[in-house]
Amino acid sequence: MVERSDRAPLLDWEEVPRASPGGSAPGLGMVKWEEKDQIVSVFVVTFNTRSGNMLEWCLPKDMDLDGVEFKAIASGSHRVTTDFIYFRKGCYFGLACFANMAVESTVERGARMKSVGILSPSYTLLYRYMSFLEHQVRLQLQSPGHYSPLEAFYEDKRALLPPSGDGVVTACPANAWGAAINHCMHPEMKITHPAGCMSQFIRFFGEQIMVLWKLALLRRRILIFSPPPVGVVCYRVYCCCCLANISLPGIGEAVPEFRPFFYVNVADISALENELSYVACTTEKIFEEKKDLYDVYVDNQNVKTYRDGLKPLLRLSTADREKYRKLTEQRQMLLYSQEENGDCVSSEEDLFILFFLEQNNRIFQTLGEVAGSPDPTLTQESVRAMGLDPHGDRLFLLHLLEIYGYDTLLVSEQLCCS
Repeated sequence: MVERSDRAPLLDWEEVPRASPGGSAPGLGMVKWEEKDQIVSVFVVTFNTRSGNMLEWCLPKDMDLDGVEFKAIASGSHRVTTDFIYFRKGCYFGLACFANMAVESTVERGARMKSVGILSPSYTLLYRYMSFLEHQVRLQLQSPGHYSPLEAFYEDKRALLPPSGDGVVTACPANAWGAAINHCMHPEMKITHPAGCMSQFIRFFGEQIMVLWKLALLRRRILIFSPPPVGVVCYRVYCCCCLANISLPGIGEAVPEFRPFFYVNVADISALENELSYVACTTEKIFEEKKDLYDVYVDNQNVKTYRDGLKPLLRLSTADREKYRKLTEQRQMLLYSQEENGDCVSSEEDLFILFFLEQNNRIFQTLGEVAGSPDPTLTQESVRAMGLDPHGDRLFLLHLLEIYGYDTLLVSEQLCCS
């Protein structure tokens, strides 16, 4: 990214404790990673009764926003009064706030619908502008064409890009975790429920989050269907991404990046055809028929696949149930601590992300130790050391070894199918 001479740098780096090589205890020298404002576009989309969704206004004027009108107002949005939508547009991420207001107008057929949105190279800071966008879309409904607050916002927050216009999807340095987790591994994407999106995610899917965890770690293509409102489903996309975090150096470099696409519609089909790994959500039921576009289809709490090789992974193993029990216990202990001691530092978001991060690190640390031993054979004992079920998780483990390139490891005959 190109910095503007009159502004602070786009990224801040600061020394904080570093995680130890094993990822189990803090040491010295870790880099805290924090982004600066990088707004590359601001826009208004409206619904026209004759032409459908239309781009009404944008800055900069030469920005390619083709198709953004169908992302900022999701299919089926006329059924809700307010919503927010995270989405991808090329190499950028977007957040748009939608509102639907009743009007006494025959031309508008009794309803005025608009969405105000922004684009950035990274999604992790978009939540900061949620309240601003919600306020602006209400203003646009009440006083259409009043763009001066949006112009001032863009001038204050805009980022200058290279002449080619190629943005970089900002990624967090692989070793930045632990003390820096609030700044990097998850944005503070709070929704209306005070406990935040993670607790809603756990309550919504229950034990099924262990199935989603395995599929995320295997970098499968996951598509979540839900009717509007879209916002809460975009958070489920984000939570799925958090399941696959690994902080051990060198792990996962050769596997496809697990990319959040957030909201997608039929215009994204060609883009999704080229993706090896992603998680996205949609309100368009037609996607279920496009079985070549996804590996796993999530309809409400129903996780399903049409791929025979993945169907056994939808069954919970004994170890899955045990991990879910531990996660539930840790959540209850945290909630008790918050209530009794007024602990405002720890959060469910941190607990959730660290729980799966430590589980993932445990798996790959054990794999690395076995691969480097004189007898590189996975036994029941080594599989249990990973927190997995030697029988119920055998297929998951075989998929994992193939995807992450552990082709020198042998699998003991003890790990037979249950």
